[in-house]
Amino acid sequence: MLTKILFAIEIVVGLIVIVSILMQKSKADALSGLIQGSKNETFFAKNKGRTKEALLAKVTMISMLLFAINTIALNVVK
Repeated sequence: MLTKILFAIEIVVGLIVIVSILMQKSKADALSGLIQGSKNETFFAKNKGRTKEALLAKVTMISMLLFAINTIALNVVK
């Protein structure tokens, strides 16, 4: 019974991880920032801790931590 609950939690947390990663903005323009200079003078760069990207990064980190803990718990219970 406990393994079924942990497995259900694993699926839900895994889906949260996937969605939060896919919703994050691409960092593909990082190399062009090296050549052209950075754009750190924008409002969003100065208030990065309060933006949607910061929230998604926090959700991703917390859900990845929960996923890892749940995976270890699943292996211990089996």
